[in-house]
Amino acid sequence: MRRRLLPAAVLLPFALLLTACGGNSSASTGSDTDGQGSVTLDVGDQKGGSEAILRAAGELKNLDYKIKWSTFTSGPPLLEAVNAQAVDIGGVGNTPPVFAAGAGSKISVVAAWHGMSKGDAILVPNGSSLTGPKQLKGKSVAVAQGSSAHYQLIASLRAVGLSLADVKVKYLQPADALAAFTSGKVDAWAVWDPYTSQILRAKQGRVLTTGEGITNGLTFQVAAPAALKDPKKAAAIKDYLARLRRATAWVHDHQQEWATVWAKDTGLPYDVALDSVKRTNSTRFAVAVDKPLVASEQQIADAFTELKLIPNKVDFGDFVDTRFNDALPPSTTPVKG
Repeated sequence: MRRRLLPAAVLLPFALLLTACGGNSSASTGSDTDGQGSVTLDVGDQKGGSEAILRAAGELKNLDYKIKWSTFTSGPPLLEAVNAQAVDIGGVGNTPPVFAAGAGSKISVVAAWHGMSKGDAILVPNGSSLTGPKQLKGKSVAVAQGSSAHYQLIASLRAVGLSLADVKVKYLQPADALAAFTSGKVDAWAVWDPYTSQILRAKQGRVLTTGEGITNGLTFQVAAPAALKDPKKAAAIKDYLARLRRATAWVHDHQQEWATVWAKDTGLPYDVALDSVKRTNSTRFAVAVDKPLVASEQQIADAFTELKLIPNKVDFGDFVDTRFNDALPPSTTPVKG
C-alpha cells in the first residue's frame, strides 16, 4: 500500500523536475501506516523526507504507537494541514512557519536542526555575465514565494545594499522556475537542494551566491497545539522526535547508503542525491529550540512584515514549544562542514 498523498496536485512540481532530469517520478514510498497501538500520530512529510530517513536508519521498528504518513511537496500546505489538525506534526524549512504564524495558524515549533546553507543558492546560467549578487539589480529572479529561498534572496540582496524592489521577482514554484531558468526566461533562480545539486550536476548553471552566512540553516518539526495537549500524543511526539534525531545523526556516517535510499524514494539520479547529501543533508544536527533561534526567526518575520508580505507583526516566540529540548546543544552551535 502506498502512503496517502495530500493533495495529489501538489506532487506535480517534483514530478516535473524528475521528468526534466530523466528520473523516475514514481517511487515506492513504503506503507501507509507504521507501528501498532491505540495512539495514531498523523505525520506530514515531504518526499524523501522523514519517513525515508527513519526507515533507512531502522528507526521505525518497535513502535508502540501508529504513524500515519501524508506527503506534501512543500512546507506551506503541510502547515495548513497542521493548522487544520489534519496532521499532528511535520517537517518544514525555516520560512514556512513564519508565514503560518503571520496568518495566525495554530502551530508550535517543537524541534530544530541546524545545518549548512550551501544548498540554498542563487543560480545563474553558465553563460551569464553576473559574478555577484550586486549585479542582480534590474535582473529577473525566479523564486517560490514563502519559501526559504525567498528569504535568502531578500537577505542576499540586503547584504549588498539592494532590495526586492531592485530586481524583477518572478514568483514561480520549482517546476515552473526550472523551465524558466533552463530556457533563459529568467536571469537567476533562488532555490534549495536538491534542485541546486540537480542544476550543478547537469551543468545547466552555476552558483552566484549561497545562503552561508546569510540564512540561519535551520529546519523544523512543527506540531499542532491540540496534539501537544493530548498526553498520549505528546508522548508519541517525544519518542518520534528522538527517533528522528538519531536517524539524522545516522546520515553523517552513512552518506552513500542514505543517498541510495533517497534517490530511490524521490526518483532523483544517485549522483544528484549524493551531491545534495554531502552539501546539505549530512551537515544537519539537532539543536535546542531556544531564544537565539526565536530571535533568528523573528528577523525573518520582521523582514517579510516590512515588505508587507506578511500583513501583521509576528511574535515568533508565541509559536514555539520548548518541552522537547532535553540536553540538546544551543541553536547557535557552529556547523561542522
